[in-house]
Amino acid sequence: MRKKLFSIAIPALFVAAVMVSCKKDKPLTSESNEVTTTKEGSQFTLDTLNSKVEWKGYKVFKSENTSHFGTIRFESGDVTVKDGKLESGKFVADMNSLTSVDLKDSPEDLGKLNGHLKSGDFFEVEKFPTASYEITKVTPATEGDYNTLLDGNLTIKGITKPVQFKANVSVKDGEVSVATEPKDIKREEFGVKFQAPAENGVIKDEVTLQISVKALEKK
Repeated sequence: MRKKLFSIAIPALFVAAVMVSCKKDKPLTSESNEVTTTKEGSQFTLDTLNSKVEWKGYKVFKSENTSHFGTIRFESGDVTVKDGKLESGKFVADMNSLTSVDLKDSPEDLGKLNGHLKSGDFFEVEKFPTASYEITKVTPATEGDYNTLLDGNLTIKGITKPVQFKANVSVKDGEVSVATEPKDIKREEFGVKFQAPAENGVIKDEVTLQISVKALEKK
């Protein structure tokens, strides 16, 4: 009887282990908005020296006292303007440029944090050297502090998700500027799942991103 129970229990435990493993290792999948914008219009090139992503990451409770913040530079990008209005755009960020600003006065701590953020625990920049945001729809906004709604596809670590930003957009004198609201994204949806030991402070899933770009008309 004991042998029979043992022979039943082993397959049951195996099935349970497989079910847990499959649930734990469920692959992340990309989603994306349909691109409704076009390349019809005047072409503008991203001014990489005056464009950046600002980021903030948090521990435990979301507050200024439990955060790190910094920047990521863009390596390229383009914008299309049609009838004096933003029509489309895509911005490609150089993930190797990711750096903390709050630790700039502590070179040793800065080097450790930057190295960790670029490692396989976080953004794995050797394998995924770029991230991008492609605008898929531009909608004028008539209320609030921002004049435009940008729908787009955000790609980080090869995973694409639809993200909407409120933004202030200006087209004037051969220059386009786009300044978005600070927007929380869930890092785990993009495969950034590292978690520190609890005694070091739990790292929040939310990361705040804010995009600021300028683009100059092609001559």
